Amino acid sequence: MKIAENKLYLILIILVIIASSTALFGDLMEPDGALYAAIAKTMVLKNDWINLYLHDADWLDKPHLTFWLAAASYKVFGISAFAYKLPSFLAGLLGCWYLYLFTKAIYDQKTALISVLIFSTALHLIISSFDVRAETYITAFVIASIYHYYKAHQESFWHIVAGSFFAACAIMIKGIFVLIPVFTGFLIYWAVSKQYQEIWKPKWWIALVLILIFISPELYALYVQFDLHPEKIVFGQQGVSGLRFFFWDSQFGRFFNNGPIKGKGDVSFFLHTTLWAFLPWSVLFYTAIAQLVKKKNRDKIPMEGIIIWASALVSFLIFSLSKFQLPHYILLIFPQFSILTAAYLCRLESKGIAVFFKIQNVLFLVITVLLSSVALLFHVPSPFLCIGSLLFLLILAFVLFKGTSVQTIMARSTFLSISLMGFLYLFFYPALLEYQAGMKAGKWLQEQHPGTQAKVLISSSDAFDFYAPGEVGYFNSYEALEKEKSDKSMVVYVPEAEFSVLKTIYHAQILKSFDHFHITKLKPKFLNYQTRSQVLERFYLVKIH
Repeated sequence: MKIAENKLYLILIILVIIASSTALFGDLMEPDGALYAAIAKTMVLKNDWINLYLHDADWLDKPHLTFWLAAASYKVFGISAFAYKLPSFLAGLLGCWYLYLFTKAIYDQKTALISVLIFSTALHLIISSFDVRAETYITAFVIASIYHYYKAHQESFWHIVAGSFFAACAIMIKGIFVLIPVFTGFLIYWAVSKQYQEIWKPKWWIALVLILIFISPELYALYVQFDLHPEKIVFGQQGVSGLRFFFWDSQFGRFFNNGPIKGKGDVSFFLHTTLWAFLPWSVLFYTAIAQLVKKKNRDKIPMEGIIIWASALVSFLIFSLSKFQLPHYILLIFPQFSILTAAYLCRLESKGIAVFFKIQNVLFLVITVLLSSVALLFHVPSPFLCIGSLLFLLILAFVLFKGTSVQTIMARSTFLSISLMGFLYLFFYPALLEYQAGMKAGKWLQEQHPGTQAKVLISSSDAFDFYAPGEVGYFNSYEALEKEKSDKSMVVYVPEAEFSVLKTIYHAQILKSFDHFHITKLKPKFLNYQTRSQVLERFYLVKIH
C-alpha cells in the first residue's frame, strides 16, 4: 500500500483516535475510576466544589482538579460514565498534540508523527483510555508544560505563562512531584550545555511564582476543608493539615514511606512494568536506551534531546526508588519514551529494521494466540465474532502493508493495537464488568427503584455510589441501621457475610442478588468460566421490614 509516509502516519493516528473513542461508551471500573467518578458525583449533588467526600466522610488523598473536570462535565452532559471519561479523553488528545509540537520542534515532522503513534498505541494508554484515572491528565499537562517552557527559551513571555499554567494543572491532579519531569530535563540540559546563567534568569523564577498563583484554588480548598477544621478525624486522627498533606505527606511521605499512606517498593518494578505496559514498543524502546550509552549514537541526537532523556531518566529513577509504586505511574513519562523510540526508529538502518520486523511478527503471533485463548476461556459474548474480528484486522494489516520498512512496522503495530482496543473495549471489559456487583446493583436500582434511598451496610462500593440513584449513605454498624430501619424508601446493599447476620435480626426481603469479583486482580480460576463460580462473592439488595 503506497501512501506518502507522513500522510500514512496521520491516517493511522486518526484511526487510533476513532478506535480509542469507543472506550467513552464503556462503564467504570473499580477501584480508582469508579471512586473518582463517585466523588465528582457527590460534588455535583451537594453543589459543593470545595469539600471532597467519600462514603459519608471527608476524603484527603488526591488534589481537586480531576474531580472539578469530571463535575463540570456532569453539569453539561449529566452524571454518566461517558461524562466522566470525556475530559480525560480530550486531555489525551491535548497530550498527543503537544507531544507532536515538542517532538517536531526538536526533531522533524516525521519523528513527531511517529512519536504520537507510538504513544497513542502503547498498551497502558489503551487500558487507561477505558479505566480512566488521573494519569492521562497528568501526562498531557506535563508534556504541554515542557513544550511551552522549551519555547520560552526563544519566544515570547506568554510561553512562560502557558507552561506555568499547565504545570499547575498537573500539580492539581497529582501533587508537586510532577515538577520533577517538567524541570529536571531543563536543569540537566543547562548543566551539560554549560548554560549555567539560564537558571538565574528572572523568567524562570517568575514561572515558579505563577505556578504558585495558579494552584491557589487547590490550596484554598484544602485549607477550608481541613486546616480550618482541626476537629475533623482524618486517617484516624485529628488536627490533620490539608496543606501539609498536599506539600509533604502525599508526595515525600509516600516516597520515604513515612506518611499516612504507605506501600512496598521494588527497585526493579518499573523495569518489568515498562516491558508489558509499553507494548508493542517496549523492545524497541529498551534497545533505543541501550544505544544511548554509545557516544557515537548520542552525537546523532540534537543537544536539546537531553531535555527528553534526562526528564525520563530522573523520573524513572525516582519512581523506582519510591516505596509507593503502582503500574499506571509510568504513563507519566510515556511521551518521553515515545520520542526516544521514534527518534531511534528513524535512525535505524535496513539491518536493524529487519530485526525488529521479525520481533513484530512474533508479537503478532503471541498476542493473537493469547487474546483468542482468553476469549474462549473467559467465554466472552460471541467469542468467535471476537476472534474473527481480531484475525480480520491483523490479516488486513499484512495484506495492506508489505516490505521491510519503518512504515510497515508502524502500520502493522498500529493495527495490532487497534485490534487490541476492539478486543478490550467491545468484548472483554464489558464481559468482565458483569462481575462488578456494585455497578450492576446500582444500575438495577436506578432502573427499577429510582426514588429509593440507597444505603451500604458494613462494606463499600464506589461503583455502587456512582450508579445508584442520588447520594448513597453508609451504615458502619447495625446500631446505625437500627436508627433508620423505619425508612420505607431505603434499600440496603450488603455483602453475603453481613446478609447472613442481617436476616437473623430483621426480616430482610431480597430484591436482587449479584455475583462479584475484584476484576482488576484477575486470577486463573476466575478467567476460566468452568471454575469461575468457585471464586465469586455475592452481594444483595434488600428491603428491611
